[in-house]
Formats: sequence, C-alpha cells, structure tokens
Amino acid sequence: MTYRATKIVATLGPASSDPVLLEEMIRAGVNVVRLNFSHGKAEDHIERARLVREVSERAGREVAIMADLQGPKIRVGKFAEGKVMLEPGAPFVLDASRNELGDLGGVGLDYKELPRDVKAGDTLLLNDGLIVLTVDAVRGDAVHTIVKMGGELSNNKGINKQGGGLTAPALTGKDMEDIKTAMSFQADYVAVSFPKNATDMEMARQLCTVAATEYRHKPYLIAKIERAEAIPRLAEILAASDGIMVARGDLAVEVGNAAVPALQKMMIRMARAADKLVITATQMMESMITNPVPTRAEVSDVANAVLDGTDAVMLSAETAAGKYPLETVQQMAQICEAAEAHDSMELDADFTGQTFSRIDQSIAMGALFTAYHLGAKAIVALTDSGSTALWMSRHRVRIPIYALTPKIGTQRKMALYRNVRPMLMDTSANRDEALAQAEGHLKRQGVVETGDVYAITCGEPMGAPGGTNMLKICRVG
Repeated sequence: MTYRATKIVATLGPASSDPVLLEEMIRAGVNVVRLNFSHGKAEDHIERARLVREVSERAGREVAIMADLQGPKIRVGKFAEGKVMLEPGAPFVLDASRNELGDLGGVGLDYKELPRDVKAGDTLLLNDGLIVLTVDAVRGDAVHTIVKMGGELSNNKGINKQGGGLTAPALTGKDMEDIKTAMSFQADYVAVSFPKNATDMEMARQLCTVAATEYRHKPYLIAKIERAEAIPRLAEILAASDGIMVARGDLAVEVGNAAVPALQKMMIRMARAADKLVITATQMMESMITNPVPTRAEVSDVANAVLDGTDAVMLSAETAAGKYPLETVQQMAQICEAAEAHDSMELDADFTGQTFSRIDQSIAMGALFTAYHLGAKAIVALTDSGSTALWMSRHRVRIPIYALTPKIGTQRKMALYRNVRPMLMDTSANRDEALAQAEGHLKRQGVVETGDVYAITCGEPMGAPGGTNMLKICRVG
C-alpha cells in the first residue's frame, strides 16, 4: 500500500467542477480543495462546496475545504482598447482620479491610495513584474512614471511596489462578506491574502469567529505570505495563525525572484518549529495548464518543497482552468511519493535540546521516539481536537500517523497535516473498548496485521480535549 505524507491542495474551477472528474481527482490524491474567492459569486462557492462534500463522501475520502479570500485589489483600471503596448522610455501616468478609459498616455486605478504610497524614485511592477515603471513624480492623484521595461499591459493587471510598502488593508469589505459565505458552508480553512502583521490575522480570526458562531464551527486560518513587509514579522504572523502559505507569485515580485527559494526554506522551517502548518504554492506545475507532462524544473520544484518538509503543495490554474487537471494531480502525487522515499531522517537529532512543558505534547513526542526505535508499523492518535496529531506531524518520521477522531470537523482539518491519515471513529467509549475499536479499525483498513507493532496515544477520561496522557505499545494478536 503506497502512503504519501505530503498533502495536495487543488483549486476548483471550470476545468474541475464536473462531479465525475472531481471524484477521480480526489481518488488520485487531492486532500484539500481550494475555493478561490477572487472569482465567482457567493452562490457559486456555496454550490461548489456542496459538490465537494457530496463527491468526497462518494469517494470515501473526507477532504478539507479552503476558502481563499481575494484581499485588496491593487490593480490598474481598464483601457479603451482593452490593452496598450508600452515602450521603454515612454512616460505613463497612473491616475487615481481618472474616470475615462486608459490609453498609451495613462490609465485609472482601482487602488486609489497609490499616489500616497509612492514617491519619486520608487519602482512599480505591473502584471507580475513583466512591466517595470520608475516613479518620476507624484502630483495630486497622478503618479507620473517612465517605462523601464515595456510590454503589453491589459485591463485590471496587478501593481506591486518593489520592496513592499503599499498600505492597502489585508481585509476588504468584500472579504468580510466572503467570510460569512465561507462560514455558511463551514469552510475548514480560511486563507487571508496580503497580511502585513499579526493584527491582520487577529482581525480575520474575530470576523470568522463571529460569522461561524451560529454554525458552532471554528475554521483554521492560513496567512498567505506575499508581501515584503510580512517577512520580518513572520514570527508574530505565525503566532496569530494556524499556518502559512508560501505564496511565491506576489512575494517574488516584491522581493525579487532570486530571494524566494531561500525564503521558502526559512518559512517552512519556522512554521514547523512553531507547530504550525505550511503550504507551498504558485506555479508548481504551471506548464501542465496546457501540457500533459510537467517540466523537469517543475518536478524538482515540487520535490524540493517536499524535502524541505512542507505540509502541502498547491495547484492553482493547473486544476482550476487547465487542460489536464486529473493528470496534474496524478503527477504531483507521484513526485511527492518519490521524494519522500529518499528523504533522509534523523529523528534523534530532532529531539536534541527540546523541552516539553505539557503532558499531551510529551506523550506525542514519546510516541514518535518509541515507534521510531521499535520500527513500529503505525502510530495511532485518538484525538478530539487534532493537537496530538499536529505535534507528531511536525517531526520527520516515515511511520504513518493515523489520527482517529469522533469529530468530522477535526477529521477534515487534519486532511492538511503532513504524514497524518485522519479517520472518523467514535472514541468516547471507555479506554479499553476504544483501544480495541482502534485496532479493529486499522486491521479492517489493512494498516496493520497479526504480529505488527504499533504505538497508540489517548487520554483519560476519553473525549476530553487536550487530555492525551497515555502511550501504549501494542502488538497485533
């Protein structure tokens, strides 16, 4: 039985909304379905969420739903001809007060604050950095620039400032409405675009808490790291979030392409050390939007993220709008499995100098350590909240972790945890019954067979959150 530790996040879109195809994608390895709130209306997302729940139940594999908020629209306006061709050295005006459609001389702005955020000498990057403008002067609402690197500029393309510094708030009025929509179908994760600091994430948390109260739901929050300002404040953003996304597109435009690979490794390392989740995203299998196989560089990119220890790798346009959504998932799953098979691991070094103040955390670490040295077939966590499984998953161990929970919400959230296979099982019985149930469950699933050793953790009394206080080593009879 092949076992893949790294999880796959796939974006749902026109190319992948057919129920039969979506079921095939889930069977091929999709663990989390991303709904991109930058496109579509509230009804579309509600319908797609219903489709995901229905199809995953049919496939017998519970997946998580991630609602990805649009964030601020830092974009140019529209052009009379739909686009213009900018020549190097030409003047071009970005005018916040312009109402008429754009032309070769300039264009209006969706983002009205730009004139207050920039000054002469600043560099602006448009359309993911393909067009570069140097700010010559700011006069009132008009930013006068000189084209440094030209090309085709079309309607509503994005604007970034090199080095960061745009003041747009992370959460817009649209995002606040979208949070209500996401909570109406109990999205398991909410991804927040362009947070600059912990305050942005705390505000998102408050909005989610209020919107989810009537559904008795509590989503996890993912901070998308895509602003230069977020990098020095990463520790505080991590503390205020449940995880981060290494959003390499906008981040690369602000800090430069060359800086991103090292930042990716640092972010993954910091997230794991802080017991937080981490997703690596953007252009992972970009060529598969139009081609049936990935490039060698893309294969290396995915494999490197796996070897760095990311919880998940993400597909965007590849599955939302590409020609080969199923093949892309299949290829990504194969790359993850191959990389994991060659992942070097030194668990003992991972524990050196670590101290644990909590009983449940110490039990989780004890289970890992013991199972590793005994060559156990599996590690089993009976968990209410998923915390024990999360702590275990922060350490590199090739032994699969099976997390058994009575709560479907916890099962869905754990779909994103690296090396954790979540299962639904009523664990509210007395301890001995629960342990026997767990072993029976694993035997039926083909995880363990007679003679296999496994480690199991649980808490007494059963069902109390944060109550894991027992580790037992078992041999299957």
